[in-house]
Amino acid sequence: MNVIETELPEVIIIEPRLFGDQRGFFLETYQFHRYAEYGVSRPFIQDNLSRSARGVLRGLHLQNPLTQGKLVTALRGKVLDVAVDVRVGSPNFGRHVAVELSEENRRQLWVPRGFAHGFVVLSETADFFYKCDDLYSPKDELSIRWDDPAIGIDWGLETPFLSAKDAGAPLLADVKNLPVYGQI
Repeated sequence: MNVIETELPEVIIIEPRLFGDQRGFFLETYQFHRYAEYGVSRPFIQDNLSRSARGVLRGLHLQNPLTQGKLVTALRGKVLDVAVDVRVGSPNFGRHVAVELSEENRRQLWVPRGFAHGFVVLSETADFFYKCDDLYSPKDELSIRWDDPAIGIDWGLETPFLSAKDAGAPLLADVKNLPVYGQI
């Protein structure tokens, strides 16, 4: 596999090795020891799959105090995937990484604990897969406004399709109970 570092040291792009021929392809989407070499070392205990239409934006989401790390990929279609460092006291607080994930490039993004996550669908539909290193906890869920000017994400569209929760999410500066750098 090929691992690409990003501007945020804890966030990495992973390109699994693809073996293909006239029958199709095979790739290893996760192997504990190999991924652990790059800091993805907690066991995954929950998998999630979402299907969304073009222009749907999901995010920005995280949990605290029950935090989650996520290994994400687009199984079908194409998305712009974003990770934002929201750990209070982090030297990268409020900075983000945006990566295109697609069924063609087969890339994965590691979104560590303490980072908000979101994506927007760029294809007609997208099937998006998450491997999570802790359980979903509705009482710990936090949302941050997708178009917060302090974060400055270029999603590539002005009017995404949003859930009511995402449309009403607060700015990062107004979110209480964010994770603390060095305590996750």
